[in-house]
Amino acid sequence: MKTYRLLFLIAIIFFSSCTMNKETDVNPFLETYETPYGIPPFEKIEIGDYMPAFEEGISANNAEIDAIINNEEAPTFENTIIALEYSGKLIDKVQNVFGNQMSANTSDTLQSLAKEIYPRLSKHRDEIILNENLFKRVKTVYNQKENLDLNPEQKKLLEETHKAFVRRGANLPPEQKEELKKINEELSLLSLQFGENVLAETNSYKLVIDNETDLAGLPENVISAAAEASGEEGKWVFTLHKPSWIPFLQYANNRPLREEIYKAMYNRGNNNNECDNKEIIKKMVALRAKRAKILGYDSHADYALSDRMAKEPANVYDLLYKLWKPALKNAKAEAAAMQAMIDREGGNFELASWDWWYYAEKIRKEKYNLDDSELRPYFELNNVRKGAFLLANKLYGITFDPIDNVPLPHPDAMAFEVKEADGTHIGIYFADYFPRESKRGGAWMSSYRKQSRTIDGENIPPIITNVTNFSKPTGNKPALLSFDEVTTLFHEFGHGLHGLLSNCTYNSLSGTSVARDFVELPSQIMENWCPEPEMLKMFAKHYETGEVIPQELIDKLTAAGKFNQGFETVEYLAASFLDMDYHTLSLQEAQGIDDVVAFQKESMDKIGLIDEIIPRYKSWYFNHIFSGGYSSGYYSYIWAEVLDADAYQAFVETGDIFNKDVAQSFRDNIISRGGTDEPMKLYLKFRGKEPSIEPLLEKRGLK
Repeated sequence: MKTYRLLFLIAIIFFSSCTMNKETDVNPFLETYETPYGIPPFEKIEIGDYMPAFEEGISANNAEIDAIINNEEAPTFENTIIALEYSGKLIDKVQNVFGNQMSANTSDTLQSLAKEIYPRLSKHRDEIILNENLFKRVKTVYNQKENLDLNPEQKKLLEETHKAFVRRGANLPPEQKEELKKINEELSLLSLQFGENVLAETNSYKLVIDNETDLAGLPENVISAAAEASGEEGKWVFTLHKPSWIPFLQYANNRPLREEIYKAMYNRGNNNNECDNKEIIKKMVALRAKRAKILGYDSHADYALSDRMAKEPANVYDLLYKLWKPALKNAKAEAAAMQAMIDREGGNFELASWDWWYYAEKIRKEKYNLDDSELRPYFELNNVRKGAFLLANKLYGITFDPIDNVPLPHPDAMAFEVKEADGTHIGIYFADYFPRESKRGGAWMSSYRKQSRTIDGENIPPIITNVTNFSKPTGNKPALLSFDEVTTLFHEFGHGLHGLLSNCTYNSLSGTSVARDFVELPSQIMENWCPEPEMLKMFAKHYETGEVIPQELIDKLTAAGKFNQGFETVEYLAASFLDMDYHTLSLQEAQGIDDVVAFQKESMDKIGLIDEIIPRYKSWYFNHIFSGGYSSGYYSYIWAEVLDADAYQAFVETGDIFNKDVAQSFRDNIISRGGTDEPMKLYLKFRGKEPSIEPLLEKRGLK
């Protein structure tokens, strides 16, 4: 440990000296950004700038907290709650850049720095939230809430501030507060290490093919991408990035190679090496259960869900089981159809999980005469992005104008200014679409600056980013997306709109700062427009000819819309059950996990998962719950899908899927409101009734 700290100190001195050798020795974080739209000056920020800026931020924040505590005036909403809300801005400023770079453009140096920074930030946050004198002031104001003349958003801020203190241990005795600090610190490091291990395992594997016959079945664009990844004549490389391994599974005739790459994918973090995540999982599950017990909850899930729409684990399991039975029935029928095809072809083997994608694609082609490679030419990335922008314009009247000569978080990123119909500036939108080794897998939305208002009421416009890992351009062909990638783009763009169209006063309540099982509603509703013929004809144009996607192809896509939904629903639900099974454990049960592999098998056996399907995420690469914010929350996607399927019906029922009045209501009551009210209240204001599960069952073919 001493050696590590010494090396880290040497690194910091080195990076600090590098920073001093810049044209100016001013730390960009410690100055007002003199850039267009206040975008972070990415090109000026160096590694050595982070630690001094974080330290300055922590010091400034401590002074702000001391000023609140030592205020001789009686606690008021303004001198306590508002003062607390507007504190810590420098830390946020630095973390908004550092956190996003860690996800989308990381390096060994950044990862080492994070291991020093994140525990310190965790400790700093705990020292604020567990400060007895600060909590006394917050509690005093909270106890007067009925007598204060507060507007609804102010009331919500007061309630959420008080709740944050209580939920994080402010009422605990001193010794338990100290124990909680240590748990939070350790969890922050374990979570960081888990994600690093998954990224390292993802980047370390390469399936190298040097025999052209092993490429049989693969479309030309997939072969071209593999040739470019290799960079060597006569060799083709496939990786564990989704745009590479998924099409290989879909099309490659070579079954042993399909098995090899699939097993490499699902064994990331389970290879008994320095990147193995099984011990980390055991520690994290036990620490979360211990924290929950200290805070007075039976399990981590009880703790996490008490602040979400679901409220308690029983409600989550109830929804999952309602969907599980019909989904599993469909999946078994799909598996039987695949086995029948294998037998017809004289395959002489039992369907395995690495066969599913391949035979699903063959059956889709046989049954619907639809091949993914037929669709891709109509889904050129820039056209798809413009389609998402057009949808936002038709619904909300907003525009996205490309802008040059502004700082970019990465050379691959593109920047757009977002405006209201009357030209009023809304915010800045970044799009960063292609995989690279410095970027973690998946797709997400984040912010470099959230929308809020200054203490004087001036609007602070947001700076939002969408980051994905889509199929890259190959040779002289542009990036051509699968339909699944099209829906992912629209989904993440929906999160982007949630951040961009926020209209809140307080940063802590704005944008996507909502309950975890509500945050997916604004994103998932956007997916509903993707397969609509009226929408497709606006953006799906052949990349070479400009021809609009023909009606015949749209009809095939529509007919196949519910195909393979048994598989897709089952693999997702299985991962949701696994998440809940880990996090509904009591402390004693959590500490008793001896074998993560055995625990996972028992979890899947309990629900009757068939051997031909694995959970969408096995434990050891389940970033959502062990390196993200979805612990006890992976169910959120299907919970929100009940909402989004029902909400989309509000458009359908008018006979106009672009109905501006319905869109305006959705914007006013849901997207712009952030976390300023209870989620179901917001939904009822929009829809006028509670959501029905029927539209979801119909959408997934589970009725």
